[in-house]
Amino acid sequence: MPLLVILSLVVQFYCLVHVIRTGRPYWWILIIMLGSFLGAGVYLVTQVLPELRDNPTARRTARQVRRALDPEREKRRIAQELEVADTVQNRMRLAGECLALGDILNAEELYQSCLKGPHATDPYLMLGLAQAQFARGDAAATRRTLESLMAANPDFRSSDGHLLYARALEGVGDLDGAVHEYEALVEGYAGEEARARYALLLKRMDRPVDAQEMFKKVLARAKVAPAYYRKVQREWIELAKEQLRA
Repeated sequence: MPLLVILSLVVQFYCLVHVIRTGRPYWWILIIMLGSFLGAGVYLVTQVLPELRDNPTARRTARQVRRALDPEREKRRIAQELEVADTVQNRMRLAGECLALGDILNAEELYQSCLKGPHATDPYLMLGLAQAQFARGDAAATRRTLESLMAANPDFRSSDGHLLYARALEGVGDLDGAVHEYEALVEGYAGEEARARYALLLKRMDRPVDAQEMFKKVLARAKVAPAYYRKVQREWIELAKEQLRA
C-alpha cells in the first residue's frame, strides 16, 4: 500500500475520532469519509488547528518542539530586545535564558551587572546569581551570595533557594549544616529532588538506614501521586529505586 494512502487513512481516522470525542456535528464524518485526504485536511484546518492554538498543553508542546529544533531562538530574541531597551528586566530574562542553556559565565556576568543601585539586594537577582555560581562549581560563592540574600531580605521565601543553600553547604563540606537545612526543607518541598538529595547526603555520612527510609518516602509519595507528577519527578523516582536495589 503506497505511503500516501496509509497517511491519508491515518489522518482520516484521527479526524473521525476527534469528531466523535469533541461532539462535532456528524455531517463532518461524511465530509471526511467522502472527501478523503482533502476532506480531512479541511477538518484539520477549520476545526483542529484553531482548537490547538487555544490549548495550553498544545502551546507548551509547540514551544518545546521549537526549543528542541532551535535551542537559542529565545535567547536571540531577548538579546535583540536588550539592544533596543537595556533594562534590568531584559538583562534578567537574558541571564535566565543563558543559565538554562548552560552559558554560565554570561549568565553570571548579567546577574552581576544588574545588582547595582536600587536593585543591589533584589532577591530574585541574587538568587539567579547564586544559581549561576553553583552551576560554575563555586559552592563557597553560592553560600556567600545566599547568606547575603537572606540578610538583606529576611522575609523572602524560595524553596529552590533553600535547596540551593543546602547543596552549597554540602558543597563546602558543612555536612551538619546541610542536614539541618534539608530537614527543614523536605516536608514542604514540592517535588522529590530535596528528599532524594537528602537521602544521598545521609548515605554519604554513613547513615544507610536513614537514607533508605528517605528513599522509601520518595517511592511511597510517587505511588499515590498522579501520572503527570511521576513523569515530572521521574529522575528522582528512578534514583530512589536504584539506590534501594543497591
